[in-house]
Amino acid sequence: MSLFKYTALDVDGAHRQGTIDAVNIDIAIAALQRRDLVVSSVHPVESETLLGSSIGLFDRITNADIVMLSQQITTLFEAQVSALRAFRLLSSEARTPRLSEKLTMVANDIQSGSSISDALSRHPDVFSLFYVNMVRAGEESGKLDETFSYLADYLDRSYEITQKVQHALIYPAFIMTTFVAVMSIMLVVVIPNLASMLAEVGQEVPLYTRVVIAVSSFLSKYILLLGILFLVGIVFLVRFISTPGGKEMLSRIRTQTPIIGGIYQKLYLSRIADNLSTMLKSGVQMMRSLEITKSIVDDVVYEKILESAVQDVKAGLPVSEALRKHPEIPGIVVAMLKIGEETGNTGHVLETMGNFYRREVNHAVDTLVSLIEPLMIVMLALGVAVLLASVLVPIYNIASGF
Repeated sequence: MSLFKYTALDVDGAHRQGTIDAVNIDIAIAALQRRDLVVSSVHPVESETLLGSSIGLFDRITNADIVMLSQQITTLFEAQVSALRAFRLLSSEARTPRLSEKLTMVANDIQSGSSISDALSRHPDVFSLFYVNMVRAGEESGKLDETFSYLADYLDRSYEITQKVQHALIYPAFIMTTFVAVMSIMLVVVIPNLASMLAEVGQEVPLYTRVVIAVSSFLSKYILLLGILFLVGIVFLVRFISTPGGKEMLSRIRTQTPIIGGIYQKLYLSRIADNLSTMLKSGVQMMRSLEITKSIVDDVVYEKILESAVQDVKAGLPVSEALRKHPEIPGIVVAMLKIGEETGNTGHVLETMGNFYRREVNHAVDTLVSLIEPLMIVMLALGVAVLLASVLVPIYNIASGF
């Protein structure tokens, strides 16, 4: 997507200007004409300067912004405020200029006669397919205030659980990176000086000291080559992960790794169940709910599972039977879905499963964090102990010889 700046005249002859996201200039013009605007000029926005890019980091629209926006819309709709006035008001009170611009464009589209869902759908970088379809279902059922309330609750739950998993993995990654960096500095800078001193004295050193000196010598000689190979490996890995095969391999590694894999599996099951229950309660059909959930589950393996389920449901199978084929879906989920289908209460069953797996993820993350801290302390202590012993024992032996 590219950003285009435009000037135009509306149906009342008033001058309008702003920006629009589009694939190319032709699509941008077509989108503006659908808003009943007479386009005067359209041109791409110049690439941002370094300062502009830095400012853009503080102007981005976060998940927390969308949660707050949904809650505010719910309150305004419950107070019988019209959609146009609500979006105008929210635009004037938006946290960032970019969000204010997006909401102004939504309000302009609504004023031009578009439905709320159609106006939101023109900004996929802010409002996801799931969000737009939920709003469309709310418009069709006449329960927009309830729909935005569902959206706020769902997005809040989803954001909270995703952040918790990410933060739990950041801590050990930071500790390990710091440990490796400190150990590398010791091996490249400190140990070579010790090795040269021991060589001059001719003192016999223990086996573990010789091993440490050998590792230090290797790193000192080939540190540049190892650094280049490491960077090349990172670039290759990033490119490979961006391919469909790489994404699927990463997904399977992520979900099959002991301990961490279980957390990710529960996270995706929670996301699927929560998303489906929210959409079903808002009046979206099961088929459409599965298709939308597939696009936002954010995992290639589960995306393929849902794609297969969509095809099976189209062929006439119930959802429970469509999911039974896949070992990644636990048997208890299939059994609960079958009960929901038989009782006509699938939405409630999915909500119960979503709550269950969300609690399981929270418990698993808390347990992992509580285990990681002592494990990290033990690993760091052992590493430091080996390094210190390899340095201090030879020095003590030399001092004892005088």
